[in-house]
Amino acid sequence: MNVVELLRAAGPLLWVLAALSVYVVYTAAVRAQTLSRLGRDPAALIERARAITAESGPAAALAEVDRAAHPGSAAQVLRAGLGRADRGPEAAQAAMNSALLAEDARLYAGLSALGTAAQVAPLLGLLGTVMGMVRSFLVFSQTAAPTPTQLATGISEALINTAAGLVVAVMAYVARNALRAKADRIATAAERVREEVPAWLTGRGRRAAVPEVALTFDAVPAVGATR
Repeated sequence: MNVVELLRAAGPLLWVLAALSVYVVYTAAVRAQTLSRLGRDPAALIERARAITAESGPAAALAEVDRAAHPGSAAQVLRAGLGRADRGPEAAQAAMNSALLAEDARLYAGLSALGTAAQVAPLLGLLGTVMGMVRSFLVFSQTAAPTPTQLATGISEALINTAAGLVVAVMAYVARNALRAKADRIATAAERVREEVPAWLTGRGRRAAVPEVALTFDAVPAVGATR
């Protein structure tokens, strides 16, 4: 029995599993490309923004971040914080919290679909197994002494669908875990930026608010003067 005959014996449910496998591969490839773009190393940009904030203020640092046009999630959170820095550290913190929520939605988009595919694929394979076994037992109801060829059709449908469901599930599960680990690393870097930026602004404000000390000198009495 060649491959074409095996696919034909597997029944229509195999084509559902084939379509699901195409969806899993496409979703994993798209998400991997998106995470690769969002996960570009922002360390150099963050250090430049920190130095510029200390020297020239958050407005100059924001201009530098905009000029860099970094697509990473950490850079987006940094841009949100610097954009509200003129309203105080609390406003900057709130802006970065909102930006981080938006970035989390972008980072983890599609991962739940891969998880669902990993759960559904074995169930579809099991359904194909049940359908194949039912077909095999129907042969006994129609023929007192069925031949191996008559039994092979139902058994082939059962085994092929089981194997296909497991393959699709493994693909979806591995892709989901790998993409989630990468998304977690990117989200951690963005959260680190959210924690650091308010300290930049607060430290700069303290330095700017140091009062000037007025020095006064008392007149020194001349030597021999009457007390």
